[in-house]
Amino acid sequence: MSNPTPQPASPPRALRWAVAGSVVVMIAAGGLFYYASQLAANKRQANSNEIAVTIHGHACEPNALTVPAGRASFRIINRSDRAVEWEILDGVLVIEERENIAPGLSQVINANLLPGDYAITCGLLSNPRGTLHVTPTAESDAQAKAKPAMVAFIGPLSEFRVYLSSQGSALVKAVSDLQHAIDAGDLSQAQALYVPAREAYQRLAPASQRLAELDNAINARADYFEKREQDSAFSGFHRLEYGLFQQRSLAGLAPIAQRLLTDVTTLKQQLLAQSLPPEQLVGIVVRNLNSLADVRAISGEEERYSHVDLNGFAANLQAAHKVVELMRPLLSKSAASLLPTVDSALAAFDAQLQSFKVEKGYATYDSVTADQRKQIADKAKALAAALDGIDPALGLSGLQ
Repeated sequence: MSNPTPQPASPPRALRWAVAGSVVVMIAAGGLFYYASQLAANKRQANSNEIAVTIHGHACEPNALTVPAGRASFRIINRSDRAVEWEILDGVLVIEERENIAPGLSQVINANLLPGDYAITCGLLSNPRGTLHVTPTAESDAQAKAKPAMVAFIGPLSEFRVYLSSQGSALVKAVSDLQHAIDAGDLSQAQALYVPAREAYQRLAPASQRLAELDNAINARADYFEKREQDSAFSGFHRLEYGLFQQRSLAGLAPIAQRLLTDVTTLKQQLLAQSLPPEQLVGIVVRNLNSLADVRAISGEEERYSHVDLNGFAANLQAAHKVVELMRPLLSKSAASLLPTVDSALAAFDAQLQSFKVEKGYATYDSVTADQRKQIADKAKALAAALDGIDPALGLSGLQ
């Protein structure tokens, strides 16, 4: 009798599960690859309208641009050897900017542009300026005709002018006190008085940052000068900060302090002389908070020698509180549902900063961890986003 043909043994259960698992993994990997491909394609599509500008050591390429009115996106690529900034200027006024673009990296600037001709700053303050020509469109013409009546904004704008006047006077006095301490040869007193002077400036920063030349004279960091701290053009607050806290010496600071006093006096005058459109009242605060979140909070570069960054952040927040206070009556009538979001974001940022209060003000920023810095940045970003909803709610979401 012949033996029956032996049947092949069934594969072990573990092997069957392994094969099945491999199939699932392959399917999942394929799905993830497809998903990643779609994301990349979408990103390429989204970036296809970006205008690339490359910053080299002493110039930008291109340095003359033409775009249609409306929202434009500029990708600023830094091919120089230092952190730099890129600005769009309308005369002496900053329309949009991006600070502290690190070497080898790029950042995107989104700007809502009215028809007209603008200047571009590119990298070092000594570099030649470029041009930006913005052509009108049917949409920009329609939006210009559809702006709301300005009479409702007379009150807030007038009150903001009073705020600029009072804070400008406080800044002039604080810098005058600082100058007197430097002239008297009192290093310890000068270091102490640097802090209230910086706080006074930061309460004005959202408005003063519109004035490109003065703001650079008063507040430019060493990175924006060819020879950095050793550059003869390096002056203003940060030149004093470098001498007071890094060198711990008053040598050569007296003329710097005198020039700063002259510049902040001129700043007060210019702030009161410049008209501020209603659609920029909130916008200047939003831009200041975004700069805080994207650059200053993370890097700690603003007060790199004294580390009093938190004092400046708190002063920026005071300016935001003031603008919300001025706009509150209009929001209560036209967009009451937005106020809880704005007030919650203000309170959250305030609570975050309060957690760093110490006996004589705020902790030094070099004691703030990377995680804590990110939390500060997140709160500032959330506040900027909440405030960014005010203009559309009041019918001011057209071109700026």
